[in-house]
Amino acid sequence: MRTVENNGYSALWYPESRGYESMSLAACLLSSSEKLTIGSSIANIYARDSFTAQRAMVSLNALYGGRFILGLGVSHIPMVEGVRGHRYEKPLAAMSAYLDAINKSATPGELPPVVVAALGPKMLVLSGAKSRGAVPYNVTPQHTAQASAILGPSKWLAVEQKVTLETDPAKARALGRKELSRYMVLPNYRNSWLRQGFTEAELADGGSDRFIDAMVLWGDAETISAGCGRTSRPAPRMSVCSLSTPTAISPLATACWPRSPIPERVYGASPQSRSATALR
Repeated sequence: MRTVENNGYSALWYPESRGYESMSLAACLLSSSEKLTIGSSIANIYARDSFTAQRAMVSLNALYGGRFILGLGVSHIPMVEGVRGHRYEKPLAAMSAYLDAINKSATPGELPPVVVAALGPKMLVLSGAKSRGAVPYNVTPQHTAQASAILGPSKWLAVEQKVTLETDPAKARALGRKELSRYMVLPNYRNSWLRQGFTEAELADGGSDRFIDAMVLWGDAETISAGCGRTSRPAPRMSVCSLSTPTAISPLATACWPRSPIPERVYGASPQSRSATALR
């Protein structure tokens, strides 16, 4: 954590999936850092009820200087029904109800530091209306531009970008296919990619070269840095996820590229400081 902070990163986002329980890990990461904003990306809404999530968000911000962002997602049918034993509800309705329950306890006129793993246009609209913004995953720069337009300039938009310091095209794409293989079988991501303009044929057999190149930036450090700059222009807040470099950020947690300021306190700060230091 100190290495991440000392290299100028402003935030670190971590997953839940089948790993550490989200709020427990948040407390560990917050206690191991001094300045970083820590964000769940994402906490599964089926893993805890909305009251528990809201109290965890408030507690973590009270204990650690307002540095926690609660990123929420609807997860996937295999994770919800197969692993957790819950019934998977319609994503939009389930997330809307969950956000309503969290926002009931918010200060009037102020949304708490909550963002949504939004991929489709309807979920993006919902995230803009009932949360601080969105944390899309496995998307293209074109999707980022569209998400930015839907959310508007006052909302947070933190996008993830996979990178690998590999200049050999075959090796780089092989790494990309290996990383993306676990996502290729999940309907939510496949539907998102189809909406982004890829075809079923391009998603077959591990993904076409065009698909892999759109998902993973590869090359030397200069090429990747330039690519991150291009990717982040519509919404200059992004997370870099390394696929191959042992000295870089692990895929288990992605650090935000230091492109724009982040509120020193995402929770409990004055409205003036929040608007002056928005994530976008």
